Amino acid sequence: MKKHVPVYLFLLCLVGVSPQAGRAQVDPHFSQYYSYPQALNPALTGAMEGDYRVTAVWRSQYGNMLFTKGVAADATTSKNVNIGFNLLNQTTADHVYSFTNGYVSMSYTGVRFGADGDQYLAMALQGGFIGRRIDPTKLQFGDQWLQGVGYSPSVSSADVLSTPAVSGFDAGAGIAYYDARPDNNINLFGGLSAFHLTRPEDPFLSGGNKQRLPIRYSLHGGARVAAGDGFTIVPNALYVSQGNAGETVMGVYMDLYVNSNTDFMLGSNWRMGDAITPYAGIYYNGLSVGMSYDVNISPLGAAAKGTNSVEISIAYVGISKKSGPKNYFKCPRF
Repeated sequence: MKKHVPVYLFLLCLVGVSPQAGRAQVDPHFSQYYSYPQALNPALTGAMEGDYRVTAVWRSQYGNMLFTKGVAADATTSKNVNIGFNLLNQTTADHVYSFTNGYVSMSYTGVRFGADGDQYLAMALQGGFIGRRIDPTKLQFGDQWLQGVGYSPSVSSADVLSTPAVSGFDAGAGIAYYDARPDNNINLFGGLSAFHLTRPEDPFLSGGNKQRLPIRYSLHGGARVAAGDGFTIVPNALYVSQGNAGETVMGVYMDLYVNSNTDFMLGSNWRMGDAITPYAGIYYNGLSVGMSYDVNISPLGAAAKGTNSVEISIAYVGISKKSGPKNYFKCPRF
């Protein structure tokens, strides 16, 4: 697939090889951001309608040329401490570029207030590794293209990547508020998080000069609004800032109660200046399955075909047999 390398180089700019690439997001991210909560805010570790949760998210972009996969698990304890881990990988179709990170999260939920202590202020730390790799054997360089011949793999290029792979320790932190009162018609939630607090080195940013990744800040929030018998509306918003890149997302989804085991979900998000993301999902007996489709409305979408994205999420939330009666926070499924 070497004929697609110029496109891959363009994609690398989008996913973070150069933070100067317009409004590019440096870190991989999901449109269904609440479906992968530890990457949104480690303080959401353990914020769920149960005692443990397992999640998987898959995303395809740019005509199946860029894939992002994430898996995560978290659990509550009886000591006001929740624990979790998450692993994410993003690769181009023929693995020219690969981005991988893995973290362990720990949140503290002992700060509670309200008449029954059902309002939470959670604080969390996250630590792990981040790694990035470029395979130079799958790249084509300008001096390998010969006049009248075209690309010649037998010609060695003078352009050499001095550091094709790098990895290191990474850390983040977050704080979140959520209202788990079961009799409220409006339950608010929100938080602030910061990632790459250790500023890992990234030689890809400036040709081996070992610049550091900028800190990524995320501000998110929303509400669960009981709009009628068995009908809930969940408006939500997200703002992300990393270096000179920024992203603002606003959206809403509806949760329709069918019976004690089943809900249907339908909604849409608007990533300002970039895409509209319709979403549909179903919840059945602890299992949630969601699908979204990014419809690109940016100049990039008008200039290039195949820029839309597909995303599928699966999550299971369970209740331990040893768990006593308690009020759970109904974490957004979108």
